[in-house]
Amino acid sequence: MTMPITLTSDEFVADTLAWVATVPKGERRVLAIAGAPGSGKSTLAEKLTETLNRSQPGLAAILPMDGYHYDDEVLEPRGHRLRKGAPHTFDIGGYAAMLARLRSNEEAEVAVPRFDRTLEIARAGARIVPQSVMLIVTEGNYLLLDRPNWAVLRAHFDRTALLDVPEDELARRLRARWDGYGMDADGVRAKLEENDLPNARTVIAESVDPDIRITP
Repeated sequence: MTMPITLTSDEFVADTLAWVATVPKGERRVLAIAGAPGSGKSTLAEKLTETLNRSQPGLAAILPMDGYHYDDEVLEPRGHRLRKGAPHTFDIGGYAAMLARLRSNEEAEVAVPRFDRTLEIARAGARIVPQSVMLIVTEGNYLLLDRPNWAVLRAHFDRTALLDVPEDELARRLRARWDGYGMDADGVRAKLEENDLPNARTVIAESVDPDIRITP
């Protein structure tokens, strides 16, 4: 098994630009960026996509795993609302089906969802991916999770990356996130200790090796 290479985020962007340049015209690839909550997946995916699209307009598009959160109307009856964001609170089958659909690239355009954090809901059809897009950048916590129901996703990935951020830094970032939403100290503490950090430990402990490990 090939050991992952280690890159900084800037090196990763440059490496991806070089990799995409080798993709034959008319073909599509899927790049997966995994990492714990607070690791910077969304920020990196946006930065990467913006850079790619500056080099060639319409080259890349983002598919966020968070668009496949179960709605609170599903989570509440199951008693899972407080664990929203844990592995069992996602529609993995729906996400896998969308990855397969995008990878096959047989349609003129595909509407994909995104998660609206201010409303805490997934917004269906929030982005349009045209057939001309060469690279799908998909990002999420559990893309490399070594569990049978998540492992099926890896068949849809052409290249994988994992953000490697220490737990104390994750906690600092996550605390700042919830503070920014105006949450009180008890609420922030509950979010961190009862959901975010357990989820982060799951990602760190149970993810398989990526092709690329990204350091802060």
